[in-house]
Amino acid sequence: MPEVLIFTYLWVKKTSNEWIVDELNVSELTVVDFKSFRREVCVDMIIRGSKKLGGVGHVVEIHESKFGKNKYRKGKRVEGKWLFGGIERGSKESFFCVVEDPNHKKYVEPGTTVLFDCWKSYRPLTEEGYVHYTVNHSVNFKDPITGVHFNGIEGTWSAIKAQFRSQGTKKVKDQFDSYLAEYM
Repeated sequence: MPEVLIFTYLWVKKTSNEWIVDELNVSELTVVDFKSFRREVCVDMIIRGSKKLGGVGHVVEIHESKFGKNKYRKGKRVEGKWLFGGIERGSKESFFCVVEDPNHKKYVEPGTTVLFDCWKSYRPLTEEGYVHYTVNHSVNFKDPITGVHFNGIEGTWSAIKAQFRSQGTKKVKDQFDSYLAEYM
């Protein structure tokens, strides 16, 4: 079997670098380069295949999450990156990106029913052709009247963060976008 197929299989299975080095008798640098190349292929595939989610009759959960080291002291800023993401209910199509300023219009079609928390940058949605519902997480996790919740996107944030932790924080920090693309 060609070496590239073996490498790809082991990468998909999330096999450790140490195991690959020992079993295939290759250098650590070869393994690191190969995995980095595969993540860059993922980035390219996501960029080429990206499309807006939703449309009339569709529901998209959008939410932000901070990825970084938690510090539980008042006045301390959490180091890390903000991610903005969305999941279309039913199809499970999604988008995730590192952002300074989340712009839902780039990722979600007008006419979509959008579910989001009470973050101020989401507030003008009704003026822009979206039907929207909110959940105030400081009060409850599921709105008792509308039934709106973020179980889909919140579960995905947990899964992404767990994968990042398993990869090692320093590695992920240096190549954040490519590790995010690998998850997707």
